[in-house]
Amino acid sequence: MTAPTELRVSKDRRTLTVSFAGGRRYEVPAEMLRVLSPSAEVQGHSPEQRVTVPGKRNVAISRVEPVGNYAVRIVFDDFHDTGIFTWHYLRELGEEKEERWQAYLDELATKGLSR
Repeated sequence: MTAPTELRVSKDRRTLTVSFAGGRRYEVPAEMLRVLSPSAEVQGHSPEQRVTVPGKRNVAISRVEPVGNYAVRIVFDDFHDTGIFTWHYLRELGEEKEERWQAYLDELATKGLSR
């Protein structure tokens, strides 16, 4: 997976724009990045351990740090900083944004949780 040509955090810190060669560009909300973080804290160590993270509607991105040539660590203003977002995962989130977001909203509703 090739690296993005650009990563840009919006002025309000609530959106990460990921651009790839060939003109593919994805705007991924900070809230989505936070609740779908690839960290063990969120994903667990198996599908059964995955956590539905509520209450992150107003989360913002504090900073984005490079991890080698394959990923970035996104630090959020709620101090979550253990997710390593690979280029592949960022592209997946961009390409599957609507489906993944709807699945998250459905999980919240099923569990009686709110954003």
